[in-house]
Amino acid sequence: MPSKNRYYSGPISPHFDGQRFTNLAGEPETDRSIRDILRWYRTAPRTRWPKSVPVSPTLPARRAEGLRITMVGHASLLIQAGGVNILTDPVWSNRASPITFAGPHRVTAPGIRLKDLPPIDMILVSHNHYDHLDISTLRHLHAQHAARIVTPLGNDSIIRRHIPDAPLETGDWFDSFAIAPGAKAHIVPALHWSSRGPRDRRMALWGGFMLQLFGKTIYFAGDTGYGSGAIFRDLRARFGPVDVALLPIGAYAPRWFMAAQHTDPDEAIQIMLDLDARAAIGMHWGTFKLTDEPWDEPARRLRAGLQARGMDPAKFTAMCPAQTADFA
Repeated sequence: MPSKNRYYSGPISPHFDGQRFTNLAGEPETDRSIRDILRWYRTAPRTRWPKSVPVSPTLPARRAEGLRITMVGHASLLIQAGGVNILTDPVWSNRASPITFAGPHRVTAPGIRLKDLPPIDMILVSHNHYDHLDISTLRHLHAQHAARIVTPLGNDSIIRRHIPDAPLETGDWFDSFAIAPGAKAHIVPALHWSSRGPRDRRMALWGGFMLQLFGKTIYFAGDTGYGSGAIFRDLRARFGPVDVALLPIGAYAPRWFMAAQHTDPDEAIQIMLDLDARAAIGMHWGTFKLTDEPWDEPARRLRAGLQARGMDPAKFTAMCPAQTADFA
């Protein structure tokens, strides 16, 4: 019988039943019913965000020999190391939405203007939600940089439909991709889900990335819940201590709805500890209003959580657009 999956046709695995992907066994279920969604909208507080937050875009170096990370906004970051330039989940559009006139609008301008980007060697796309996979941005990047795009199974079909000649590489959890001599990208599990519309839920795989760049290990979580924490302890066992973890700290309220799919700041701190990470950057906050928490609450809760654990707040910062961090 032909698969009803519109994006991917491949062998059955522990997290693919022939039609839909699933999270690892034993982790919370992320699917939500229409009743759940209506309950959320009915009970959601009227939290107001600012219409815009000032950003002074930065002009990044063309190449960087050490490890340098610059926040563009939300989950879009520029990672520079050893002369290689990598973008994560690039979104420059004004809305995280399938349409241009409605949906979550951008509160912070991108921290780097598109025209000011250095040459991009690789683009990492973690999953197909609109705040992570933005076709308009990918079209522009392809025209200007023709960078390789690495993404989990099925997402390549979505991109290729709009950009037929995109240099796409796709893989399952723990598949690896050479970036340059001494540099690799590994797709790793995340606790999340996928869809671009009402009829394609979990038909493309989601994940994060573990980057091994010239002696440094950088973890980009994409979107993830915490669950049992087993995936993060396993990543530590497989890859060793992480030098820098790029972790989501926003889009977490209400917890009864979001906990299975989005970490809150306290869980992000625990991921940092599970990974034995030397430093962390808080992302996925303050750009698009996707959930109920106030605009600056993720950063405030992150600082409070670090203080409560007696941790140096400089080790885990909630990065704002245009901010850059260098790691010796």
